[in-house]
Amino acid sequence: MEKFAAIKRSRDLKPVRYLIVDDSVFARKNLRRMIETFGGQIVAEANDGLTAITEYDRIKPDVVLMDITMPQMGGIEAVEKIVQQNPEARIVMVSAVGYRENIVAALQSGARHFVQKPVKPQALYEAIRYVLGDDGAPATEDIQETSYGECGEPTSKSC
Repeated sequence: MEKFAAIKRSRDLKPVRYLIVDDSVFARKNLRRMIETFGGQIVAEANDGLTAITEYDRIKPDVVLMDITMPQMGGIEAVEKIVQQNPEARIVMVSAVGYRENIVAALQSGARHFVQKPVKPQALYEAIRYVLGDDGAPATEDIQETSYGECGEPTSKSC
């Protein structure tokens, strides 16, 4: 069983606010479950890059989890546009398209980290802690205990 200390914003000890961007409903639900076990709050979801830009401007989340390959506008272009307007944006690319060129392009466009699909909870947790830096604090009194299967789903669920 994996245990995760809830990640809180260090400035006010409130839950970290997330925007999840992926054209797959399954992927968004999977990420939502993981984020909730980390004590996070999903404040918006988007299924393409254009919607992601609008939602980012509207809610100013603490962290964005962004897929690369999506309709309308891909994740790399969306990251570029978000970071141009908001250099402080903390974006983690979450994609199955883990070719070296895509990872480099994502990081050059302004993403701060990359997590390969299928997402492993520990890898996502560490990436979030990394991008938050000093702005994220584990709340050790709030430990969530959840088991995950190979596909990143809680073990009570099947892939």
